[in-house]
Amino acid sequence: MIEVKNLTKLYGERVAINNLNFKVRKGEIVGFLGPNGAGKSTTMKIITGHMAPSQGQVLVDGFDVFEQPIEVKKRIGYLPENPPVYMDMFVKDYLTFVANLKGVNKKQIKELVEKAIEKTNLQDVSKRMIQNLSKGFRQRVGIAQALVSDPEILILDEPTVGLDPKQVAEIRKLIQSLKGQHTVVLSTHILPEVQATCERIIIINQGQIVAEDTLDSLTTRMQGSKRLHLRIRKVNGVIEKLNKMAGVTSVQVNGQFMDVDYDGEENTVENISKLIVNDDAGLLELRHENIGLEDIFIRLTSEGGLQ
Repeated sequence: MIEVKNLTKLYGERVAINNLNFKVRKGEIVGFLGPNGAGKSTTMKIITGHMAPSQGQVLVDGFDVFEQPIEVKKRIGYLPENPPVYMDMFVKDYLTFVANLKGVNKKQIKELVEKAIEKTNLQDVSKRMIQNLSKGFRQRVGIAQALVSDPEILILDEPTVGLDPKQVAEIRKLIQSLKGQHTVVLSTHILPEVQATCERIIIINQGQIVAEDTLDSLTTRMQGSKRLHLRIRKVNGVIEKLNKMAGVTSVQVNGQFMDVDYDGEENTVENISKLIVNDDAGLLELRHENIGLEDIFIRLTSEGGLQ
């Protein structure tokens, strides 16, 4: 459905994205995940035809974004980070206006506007002025304008930024409800967003893709490294020795508490516990901890990806 080939964007000498290659299949909900400044919004703007790349190609349903932009725009609904709404318009009038701008068949406009309002639960505010709505409802209006032409593809850039927890939960539920009806690319730096809504994840850091897989597969691949959570009375005496121990990949210390990532071997666990006991460091607690998306994200964006 979407194919990105060798995509690069330069701002002067600064490389915003560097040789990106990925595909999004029809009907998928894909999370495009990365820290602030990683290149997410730049990539979304290029895919939707709002920005030209320095090099590379983007195909949407077989159409080149820059050779056949009208065909591409017919197939994409785009919610930028700041929703493109007119504050002095009524919700329903605004969506009708957007449908006309997008070239929707005149006979279908009323039906598609009503459908977009229904999908985004805007029925109770459809006759209100946008400037009088809460930020959560304005965000819904932004999603409705992306949906109003019934596009095959939705590109959502940070759809829950600035919302309160209740509004965030509502928007996530809305995105989940679109599964199977649309192909969705969700750009975000918020980890729970991805866990709640996405089937597959593309993680970008410093303009480059560092991982691309399902959440389950990524977690499984990271399970080659496991984690021990320790509480030790005398931490300083064992930190250096643990860092040098075979099978130990990283040691993180917070007061008496220590997280030790290791190779998953039972012998390594035995050697770690022996070291602490033999050094009379005072082992107060030792337990296994699961590695979650936050750990995966931090590791990938600090170490440059899975090998």
